[in-house]
Amino acid sequence: MTLNHYLLASGLLFAIGFAGVLLRRNIITIFMCLELMLNAANLSLVAFSRFNVTPGGLPNYNAQVLVFFIITVAAAEVAVGLAIIVALFRARQTTHVEDISTLKF
Repeated sequence: MTLNHYLLASGLLFAIGFAGVLLRRNIITIFMCLELMLNAANLSLVAFSRFNVTPGGLPNYNAQVLVFFIITVAAAEVAVGLAIIVALFRARQTTHVEDISTLKF
C-alpha cells in the first residue's frame, strides 16, 4: 500500500460525504456525512504521518497527535449536534431541512 492508495480512499470518502451533504435533506444524514468528511481528512493526515519519515528512519507522529485532538473535538461536536437535532425534532416534529426554515418556535 502506497500513499496514493490512502489518498485515493480518503478522497473517495470525502467525495461521498460532500455529495451526501449537498444531496440529502434529512438533517441526521447530513450530520453523518459531515462526520464522514472529517474522518476522510483524518485518514489523509494519518497517511501523511505514516509516510513522512524522519532522518532517523522513524515515522513522524505529529499528525497522528493532531488526529487524536480532532477525534476528541468531533466527539464533543456529535454530542452538541445531536442535542440540537433532538431539540429541533421535539419542537418541529421533523428532521427534514426544508421544514426547518427558521430557529423561532
